[in-house]
Amino acid sequence: MRIDVGDGVRVFVDVDGPEYAVGVPLMVGRPTVLLLHGGPGMDHSPFKSELAELTDMAQLVYIDHRGNGRSDRGDPALHTLDQWGDDIRTVCNVLGMERPVVLGQSFGGMVAQAYLARHPDHPAGVVLSSTSARKNIPRNLAVFERLGSAAAVDAATAFYADPGPDTLPAFVADAMSTYNRHFSDPDGTDRTVFQLEVLYDFFRGEYQTMDLLPGLARAQSPVLVLGGEDDPTTPIEDQEDIVAALPAHLVEFHRFADCGHGAYRDQPATAMPIIRDFITRCFEATQEADS
Repeated sequence: MRIDVGDGVRVFVDVDGPEYAVGVPLMVGRPTVLLLHGGPGMDHSPFKSELAELTDMAQLVYIDHRGNGRSDRGDPALHTLDQWGDDIRTVCNVLGMERPVVLGQSFGGMVAQAYLARHPDHPAGVVLSSTSARKNIPRNLAVFERLGSAAAVDAATAFYADPGPDTLPAFVADAMSTYNRHFSDPDGTDRTVFQLEVLYDFFRGEYQTMDLLPGLARAQSPVLVLGGEDDPTTPIEDQEDIVAALPAHLVEFHRFADCGHGAYRDQPATAMPIIRDFITRCFEATQEADS
C-alpha cells in the first residue's frame, strides 16, 4: 500500500502479521515493530529475509523512505533526515499505530535518531542497529584497512570523496565485501529496488554535516543500541558515541565480536533474542501504562 505523507508524496508500506492474534478465550494484542531500512536509495526488502521471523511475536510494518524503493520520489530538497523522521510519525498517524517499537538499521538508524529527537514521546522503544550519528571517515577507513585490503581503502576513499556512478562499482566490489563477517544473501541485490540518485545526493550533502548526537538527549523511551566490532561503515566507536549521548537510564548497549554491519545478520543466535526481549519489554511497559 502507499500512504500519503503530504507534499504530493506517497510512501510504500507493507504489513506482515496481525496486531491481534487468536488467544484463549480472547484476542491477544501484539507489539507493532516499524522497520526502517538502510541505504539510502534502496528499499525494505532485506528485512523480509532478515527479520521476518519476528512475525511469530509481533506485527511488522515495513516502509520505503520517501524517494526510496517503491515510494514516490517527490522533491529532492525534502530528502532530509528531519523529513524522513517526520514521515515516520505521519505514517503512524495515518495507520493508527500508537507506541510502536521502531528499528532502524544503518541509514534507517539515522532516520530513527531524527524521529526520536523530533517525536520523543511517540515510540514505545527504539532499536538503533549498526548506525552513526555523524560522519567520521578516518574511523571507516581504519576498519576497511584492518578487514580488507588496499583496494578496499582506495575504493572507500574514492566513493566518500565523490559519490556517484563512477565510484560506486569499485566500492561495492572491494569495500562492501567487508561489511559482514558471516551473513550471505546471494539473492538480496536482485530483490532490491534501487534509487541510487538518493544515495549519491545524501552522501554528497547531509551526510557531510549531520550531527544527530544533541537530539538524542531528548529520548523518553528505552533505546537498544547494537553494534559490530568489525563494522567498517558504522564502526563500533560510532555506537559508543550514540550511547554516551543518550540518557543513561534509557539506553541498553550490546556490542558483538566477530560481527560486521547488522548483528542480526552476522550473529543472529545472539542478537535476535536480545531484540525479541527488548520488543517484549517495551510492549509490556506500554500495556501496563495504559491499564
